[in-house]
Amino acid sequence: MEKFTTLEGVAAPLKLMNVDTDMIIPKQYLKTIKRTGLGKGLFSELRYKDDGSENPDFVLNKPAYRQAKILVAADNFGCGSSREHAPWALLDFGIRCVISTSFADIFYNNCFKNGILPIQVKPEELEKLFDDAERGANAKLTIDLEKQEIRGPDGGVIKFDIDPFRKRCLLNGLDDIGLTMEKAPKIEGFEQKAAQSRPWL
Repeated sequence: MEKFTTLEGVAAPLKLMNVDTDMIIPKQYLKTIKRTGLGKGLFSELRYKDDGSENPDFVLNKPAYRQAKILVAADNFGCGSSREHAPWALLDFGIRCVISTSFADIFYNNCFKNGILPIQVKPEELEKLFDDAERGANAKLTIDLEKQEIRGPDGGVIKFDIDPFRKRCLLNGLDDIGLTMEKAPKIEGFEQKAAQSRPWL
């Protein structure tokens, strides 16, 4: 998993409440178990018209937000079914951070396991971030995980809370496999002792 330390980029404003995982990545994209290639399906029912052409009114199709790395979203983001494809699709598109006032628990946990930082802020802070994001490519946000800060283009700073364990995992790029591999010497030592004490196994 790629480390998350400091992220600077364009933030796309998505002023929709209760964005569920089916809206993030519709069911027809769930046939794959690969984590790549899902970016094209991200918000596909909003991004594309029935004929397959792009919907120019959707935020991620606008020139200023095509390379967005941050998503500023309204309340209860990631609700619905527990599909891990939702963070996969965000990550494949290039989104490394989602900011909202609240998240569905399963989506929130899945983000950390896939290298995405979900940040929960107060309603008044979200409105300020929406204002920043609506300025387009000329107004980039900086996310500093170590300092737990969101820095706006005008110099404003918003502090955020994060569980220390999850913070350590993101800073070091540790998913569940990475956490297990940290214990590799102890695991190998246990296996060697087991082989010596029970050679018949």
